[in-house]
Amino acid sequence: MIVSDIQRKLINDRIGFLFEEELLSEILTTGTIRSFKSEEIIIDVDQNIEFMPFILEGSLKVSREADDGQELLLYYIESGETCAFTLQCCVRESRSEIRATTLEQTTILTIPISKLHEWMGKFDSWRKFILDSYHTRMTELIETIDAIAFLRLDQRLENYIKDQVKLKGSLEIIATHQQIAEDLHSSRVVISRLLKQMENKGLITQKRNKITLTSL
Repeated sequence: MIVSDIQRKLINDRIGFLFEEELLSEILTTGTIRSFKSEEIIIDVDQNIEFMPFILEGSLKVSREADDGQELLLYYIESGETCAFTLQCCVRESRSEIRATTLEQTTILTIPISKLHEWMGKFDSWRKFILDSYHTRMTELIETIDAIAFLRLDQRLENYIKDQVKLKGSLEIIATHQQIAEDLHSSRVVISRLLKQMENKGLITQKRNKITLTSL
């Protein structure tokens, strides 16, 4: 990969501290930098996985699709992170079981899956990163399951809005009520009612396709 000074700095800033110089050099040589617009699908259900994604800028939403076509939000991926489900598919050489969608304009460093196996046995820092990534994502999945099982929908909605604000670094989030309903595996009518309740309590304000958090 031929990288500009700006791209090299971006890679060093986001993931350079994780790896030794030899591995970082191989990443710069074999990786490919790709840019995606907001709400663009970069990995879809039943897709062959040909690369492992490193998020350099932006963020992703990882979701699971039910038989009826509805989606359930699993977790988010931020700058400097990768996707555990993608890693699993790479190791098993199986098709994707998730959908990864950008939440904003996102820059990704893609690594060929052949390197995933090679570097596991060659670099301790890479092996640690992979294992830590599995642990982080599995912890988030447990939190998602706990939220579905034990939290009321209004609590899950409030957490969802706060997570979006944190990810995007802005008190404003751009999303339709239908999009939020799909992420929380609910209906648009119920989400609209709960958002109106939050607005009446002074927690948020609403405009068309825009929600502003006014109270933490």
